Amino acid sequence: MLLAQVETDTPAAPQTTTSQTTTSQTATTIASARDADVPSLEELGLVPAIATVTDPPPTPTPAPSPTPSPSANDALSLQDLGFDSSQTQSNAALQAKLNKRTHMLKIHQKLGVITLAPMLATLFVAGGAKSHFNHNSTTPIITPPSDANVDLHIALGSLTAGLYGATAYYAIFAPKIKGTPTRGAIRVHKYLTFIHGPGMILTPILGEMALSQEEKGQKVHGIAAAHGDVAIVTALAYTAAIVSVSWPIHLKF
Repeated sequence: MLLAQVETDTPAAPQTTTSQTTTSQTATTIASARDADVPSLEELGLVPAIATVTDPPPTPTPAPSPTPSPSANDALSLQDLGFDSSQTQSNAALQAKLNKRTHMLKIHQKLGVITLAPMLATLFVAGGAKSHFNHNSTTPIITPPSDANVDLHIALGSLTAGLYGATAYYAIFAPKIKGTPTRGAIRVHKYLTFIHGPGMILTPILGEMALSQEEKGQKVHGIAAAHGDVAIVTALAYTAAIVSVSWPIHLKF
């Protein structure tokens, strides 16, 4: 540009035009040479790296460490708890005895409930199986019972006695387990046997005595007169024995 300014100030006008053209060509040539001398990145075998912004990978959450389980060596044994080997080993004979006892006592319970039905029926028909006296006359007239009523009373009484005996058999001969205390309702149940047991023996004996006196035309007297009272007490005690082990109230003492 300095050269172009100097040539412009020269008086000759044509030279100024020529100089400006030459200067322009010279500048173009220099720029072309400069561009030709500078190689590109592709010519040098260099590829510009493109920066890629990516999100950082998520930080993995550490898994909870498993709780170590106690080893077999650390577990408590029954011996550590105070039980010796004789108490922890299975006893086949004892188990068989327990099974037999359970089976027999279940039969005892079922027969006990069944026995209650003919027992109460015997008491119900007892009124028609005894003689009646006419107290309005100076000479009492005995009205004997009908044979059908007497036979029905005796039949129901015999059925009751038979079922009672079978019920008692399964309770008496059930295997006993040593060292097992009797508590609560079972104790009451056993105590009541001291009432209804003798009563079941005395009732038919007194009944036979009372029937014998009536057949002779006599009024029932003596110990035979207690036949009805003994029968009622026996039935009440027997019913209480069933209720004591069947009622939902459990006694503990």
